[in-house]
Amino acid sequence: MRQAGRVVAAVLQRLREEVKPGIKTRYLDAIAMKEVAKYGAKASFKGYRGFPAHLCVSVNDEIVHGIPGEREIEDGDIVSLDFGAMVNGFHGDAAITVGVGKISPQAEELIAVTQTALMVGIKAARAGAHIGDISVAIQSYAEGKGFSVVREYSGHGIGRSLHEDPLVPNYGSPGEGHLLQKGMSLAVEPMVTAGDWRTRLASNRWTVLTADGSLAAHFEHTIAITDDEAEILTLV
Repeated sequence: MRQAGRVVAAVLQRLREEVKPGIKTRYLDAIAMKEVAKYGAKASFKGYRGFPAHLCVSVNDEIVHGIPGEREIEDGDIVSLDFGAMVNGFHGDAAITVGVGKISPQAEELIAVTQTALMVGIKAARAGAHIGDISVAIQSYAEGKGFSVVREYSGHGIGRSLHEDPLVPNYGSPGEGHLLQKGMSLAVEPMVTAGDWRTRLASNRWTVLTADGSLAAHFEHTIAITDDEAEILTLV
């Protein structure tokens, strides 16, 4: 899984450099396809439950599962990039949100809060804790900053399959849920909105958007549980 995580991190770093005004989202998918092949890995998302692309690209009020296509990135957009790779039968999964050109102060804060919420959640993930300890850490931080956490989608276990039990919600209560044990691997992924937490599904039946049209950000890391702080497997 460390190998898969390193590939994911490298591909996302390359994509971050390419996100700029005028770029079509399908171009980003093409880059992801070429980069993952360069490392001898396989894109986890392509064909997964029928998903048609290698990469999820979600823009502004799109939260997750955006399908790359003809949309052009514009100055002021915020773009979430979610990518997974499989190496030797094991998956890694991570996401980042990137501001394009001059973005609004609200968008800047949303991105910063979501990224920090991820790290706060990871800090709570260690052997002997529970899933709820991760969840409440994310929720408390994001809501304390005036934002909302998406409740209809969550993080998850990961390993030989892209999505495994247990689910890792971004809201909850301390001490609830699955007991964390050394050696477990999880994808922790706060999805945070500038408005309400409720969502809607686009007509393509994949892309998830905020129900109220507010901005959304998404960050994710694959981690391994240890006796001490969790090991982040998708860190550049």
